[in-house]
Amino acid sequence: MMVDIEELLSKPYWIVDILPKQVPANSGGQYFTIEKYFLKSPHVDAIYRKFAGVLLKLNCYVDLAVFKVEDESWVENPAPDNLERLVLERKPLFVVLKQSQTMLSITGDDHNMTLYGADEETLQLISSIASAEGLSVWKP
Repeated sequence: MMVDIEELLSKPYWIVDILPKQVPANSGGQYFTIEKYFLKSPHVDAIYRKFAGVLLKLNCYVDLAVFKVEDESWVENPAPDNLERLVLERKPLFVVLKQSQTMLSITGDDHNMTLYGADEETLQLISSIASAEGLSVWKP
């Protein structure tokens, strides 16, 4: 699979997150304490199940190619159980939507995914799927 991940990382991006919008730097509340709380099991496991749900549902509409950073290998349209397993392992992944040259990245240690280079139609589709999984898509 010939995809320039560095080029995709330079495109405009959105956040697919458990929060509905970016938390302002000067906000009240306990953002870092709550973030730490959500990054513990079982909460982080539930978040990654939602990420897997987004990717599985997205794969109903478009072909996906998954780049596993750990061993620098590509898997095209992985079987559903394999795709879910890859996400739930919480290791860094880049997921490319082949038709639109859009990419989702999962770092493996966060409560969000980053969406790069989506056109309006792809952004709408991913936003709808994310919403169905209890996630939000927002522009930082």
